[in-house]
Amino acid sequence: MRSTQYIFLVLLFLLPAIAQAQEYGTTRQNRFFISWGWNGAAYTKSDIHFKGADYDFTLSDVKSHDRQTQLGWKYVDPTEATKPQYNFRVGIFLNPKYSISFGFDHMKYVVLNNQTVDIDGFITSSETEFDGVYEHQPIKLTENFLLFEHTNGLNYLNMELRRHDRLLSYYDNHLEINSVAGVGGGILYPKTDVTLINFDRNDQWHLAGYGTAVLFGLNVTFLKCIFIQGELKGGFINMPDILTTASDGDRAKQHFFFLQRNINIGYNIRF
Repeated sequence: MRSTQYIFLVLLFLLPAIAQAQEYGTTRQNRFFISWGWNGAAYTKSDIHFKGADYDFTLSDVKSHDRQTQLGWKYVDPTEATKPQYNFRVGIFLNPKYSISFGFDHMKYVVLNNQTVDIDGFITSSETEFDGVYEHQPIKLTENFLLFEHTNGLNYLNMELRRHDRLLSYYDNHLEINSVAGVGGGILYPKTDVTLINFDRNDQWHLAGYGTAVLFGLNVTFLKCIFIQGELKGGFINMPDILTTASDGDRAKQHFFFLQRNINIGYNIRF
């Protein structure tokens, strides 16, 4: 039954494209597009500053990684598709070469536990071994000290201006290879899961900061409608207002560079 459903969805996607392929000209003007894909992400080291009523300290050069979902039906099952790291984008071509679009990049960011970093600042009132004053001392990020992750996720909502150039064309433009380059910016709306010592845990969505990015990609378009696009997207994220514990006013801040490796499947629609 499940395989029949997927075949039906594929046919729904392909049949309109085949029908419209005869109608479309070679220009992209007067079209909008929609795409869905998946990303792998990498991050530079980051200083993370934690501040609250009972603590004020900075962890230096903290390492992190993304969290990939095991390859499986979750990547294509509509009821599970938002669990892996994904990219969604919808946009419109302003002319044959330029488009403007809105995107939602759902990355995941996890601080690597059991790494040793420098800590500078103080912690009080936790009634644990971690209370004290620190002056650039090494500390191991054990699970009973810190769990820190943006896993639902590191959500980058952004606008981009992109340039599209046809490199090769075959079979009366029914197969095209295009280059894509773009620049954009937007906001970071993460759901940050933080457990700090024995302070009450916090886990909710919050507008935490902003990001900027550039991208380069290669687009292969079939039947003038369906496309597959690979991208390298890199940028800068600054989050000065990250929620940490359940106490009002407790915050963290960090900034870092990121790199995405994306594969997207999309559809061009004429209006």
